[in-house]
Amino acid sequence: MAPRLTLISPDFTRLWFGQAVSSLGDMVFSTTLMLWVATVLAGEETWAPAAVSGVLVAGGTAVLVVGPIAGVFVDRWDKRRIMLGTEVLRGALVALLTAVAFLPTDALPAGVWLALVYGTVLVLHAAARFFAPARFTIIADLMKGDADRARAAGITQATSQTALILGPPLAAPLFFALGVQWALLFNALSYLVSYLAIRSVRIPPSPKTPPAEGAAPAEGGGEQGTPAKLGGSGVLAEFVAGLRFFGRSKFLVALLVFAVIGQFGVGALNTLNIFFTTGNLNMPAHLFGYVGMAIGAGGIIGALCAGRVVQWIGARRTTWMGLLVSGALLIAYSRQSSLLGGLALLVLFTVPITMLNTAMAPLLLTAASPAYRGRVVAVFQPMTQVASMLAAALSGWLAGTVLSDFEGSVAGIGFGPIDMILAVAGLVILLSGFYARLALPETGTAEPVRAEAEEEPGKAGEPGAGDTGRAAAAVPPAPRPDRP
Repeated sequence: MAPRLTLISPDFTRLWFGQAVSSLGDMVFSTTLMLWVATVLAGEETWAPAAVSGVLVAGGTAVLVVGPIAGVFVDRWDKRRIMLGTEVLRGALVALLTAVAFLPTDALPAGVWLALVYGTVLVLHAAARFFAPARFTIIADLMKGDADRARAAGITQATSQTALILGPPLAAPLFFALGVQWALLFNALSYLVSYLAIRSVRIPPSPKTPPAEGAAPAEGGGEQGTPAKLGGSGVLAEFVAGLRFFGRSKFLVALLVFAVIGQFGVGALNTLNIFFTTGNLNMPAHLFGYVGMAIGAGGIIGALCAGRVVQWIGARRTTWMGLLVSGALLIAYSRQSSLLGGLALLVLFTVPITMLNTAMAPLLLTAASPAYRGRVVAVFQPMTQVASMLAAALSGWLAGTVLSDFEGSVAGIGFGPIDMILAVAGLVILLSGFYARLALPETGTAEPVRAEAEEEPGKAGEPGAGDTGRAAAAVPPAPRPDRP
């Protein structure tokens, strides 16, 4: 009998396969929407860039508005039903948009087409706010131990990076050769594949979630297979309980600080890299796609190596060392003037960034009680999203206004506006690494949570000392350079 491919476990392999197909479909879908809006719906209009940015705004709005409250329901509802339900919703919605796309473009005003696109993106991202923490929790129940959790996180990161590399080149031929309808249909079918993969996974029962202090017990109790019903006051009480749990954990707060500081550093690179590569590295604009390939390659290498590195030196050391190394490499990248040297350093920079993103998974798992996993994710994702948006706005504003004519030198080394901002961004990441070295002790991963959990053992809704959990899929993002 031929050996079967198994990643960590058969159930994780099925989840991974569904994620791989769905991630590729999502990348094809997002690229197709950009091309459709830019070249067809907006055409040669002067407002075309604003129309394209509206797609990004719609997705970011869903993360900021729906993300924080979604964690409450994820902690109370059956995780498998959430994942299956969101895949049905997203698949049906994309299928509906596909059907409408068969109409001639002039059959509807441009504003109506854009409203359909923005509305679809908004609902898809809102549904993802439920799907991601639910998958986060399910993998926690499937994976045991830091090594397996780090391996699962690494495989997930590598799969996402591969989709980033393969998706856009696949989307463009589908769009221009066959039309927008078939590119959209590809994504709708990917949700069907993900749905079937999730149905085949045997998920162990989740622990019953205790009600928040002062909140009425939710009907159904959150037991496996029985969705809990929460009223408006119950949702607010559960949300506040999640914030209190998060705020009382110095360990969780420290992890969030690393992620936010890192996002400010990497956000500058994401925003200004096109200007740095074309200006400082003298790269022709039509070759900018190679920057995405370099980032994707570094991400794959880092993700595949992360599990072994975490096993060797531990998740804490991987986190703070990753920040130190990536910060130093970003500073070195800002001083490059040759194309090959810049691309090589960009690959090297992405490797430790991806490793620390992966290493934070088991740290977060240990610090988050099973009863609060959804809400912990719901705090991380909006905060890092806000940090990323602020970093993009701040770096773009500085480069375009305050520092637009900047020329200076430090220790005899000349700086212009773009490389100066990137060097400062690298310094920010470097400093966050030193802070992480002090804030993350070298002791066993369960100790920070146990010490804090035992301070107030009598409070309703508080986790027990031995609560551990989760792995990989929707790890709240640590700093990671985006594909251009």
